[in-house]
Order: sequence, then C-alpha cells, then structure tokens
Amino acid sequence: MHLPENAELLRIFIGDSDRCQHKPLYEAIVETAREHHLAGATVLRGYLGFGAHSRIHTAKILRLSEDLPIVVEIVDAPAKIEAFLPVLDEMMAEGMVTVEPVRVLTYRHDDGAGEG
Repeated sequence: MHLPENAELLRIFIGDSDRCQHKPLYEAIVETAREHHLAGATVLRGYLGFGAHSRIHTAKILRLSEDLPIVVEIVDAPAKIEAFLPVLDEMMAEGMVTVEPVRVLTYRHDDGAGEG
C-alpha cells in the first residue's frame, strides 16, 4: 500500500465506555477501517480529559471505572478519509471527529521481499 505525501489525519475522540453493536466503539472503528482498506489505525487511551458534558474523566486510582478518553487516529489519502466519514457517522452516538492535512514522510511495510 502506498500513502501519498499529502494525506489526512482522521482523529476520533470518544469515551472508553462508548459502544457499537455491543462491542467497544474504538474496536468497531478499527475493524471497520480495516474492512474499508484504510492504511492503519491506532487507539490511544487518555489518562485525563473532558468533553462536551464538561465532566472530568480520569485514571486516578480511586476512579478507575470512569469513562476514560479514547482517541482513534487514522491516516490515509483524503479521498479515502472522506469516504469513511459517513460510515463513521453511523457508528457514533456522540464524540468529536477532526480531519487535518498531514505530510507523510515515511510509510514502510516489510512484505518479505528483501529477505534472503
């Protein structure tokens, strides 16, 4: 897979307790991104944050059951990100989605061609 130098970063801000069809939303997003042949996805768990409801979500020892912030990041060609947005919209009940231009300097995949 080749990524263009001028790509887009899709960043999805959700909560750890958000669900899609009885599974964690972040997991559903990653699986769906893979099904749509996007270049890759990374899930990041936050330690502290707040969102639209202004409630603090934290990983402090006494509050481990709180809804921790989750960020899913996906980088791909602008057309592929744009095509994925309606799919993502159907999956999310709440959260925030941002898209920004990024410059891809390196995207490597070792397919075994260099072995031997």
